[in-house]
Amino acid sequence: MGVRNREIHFVVSEAELERIRTKMSELGVTSMSAYLRKMALDGYCVRLDLEDVGQMTRLLRYANNNLNQYVRRAHETGSIYAADIQDLQARLDEIWECCKEILARLASIR
Repeated sequence: MGVRNREIHFVVSEAELERIRTKMSELGVTSMSAYLRKMALDGYCVRLDLEDVGQMTRLLRYANNNLNQYVRRAHETGSIYAADIQDLQARLDEIWECCKEILARLASIR
């Protein structure tokens, strides 16, 4: 990106300034400089709701914890139960469904 050592100045009306601030607020952006630079360079800003990613991360942790328990049990007993495998498969299916939903929503962003 390089050093930012050039300035651009422009004048807006009070109504335009309020509209810019409203849009920044909707996006959760606090830096007007960053917002205006992004809009000038790319023409849009996107605010992503990453709550589903957090849910997916939690599901991955649960599945990982269960897998670790199953491996530990397999080392101790020399076998693993079919019910454990089915439980893990169900958790992984849930994670894949969550991934598909997230990817579909991301793909719809234009």
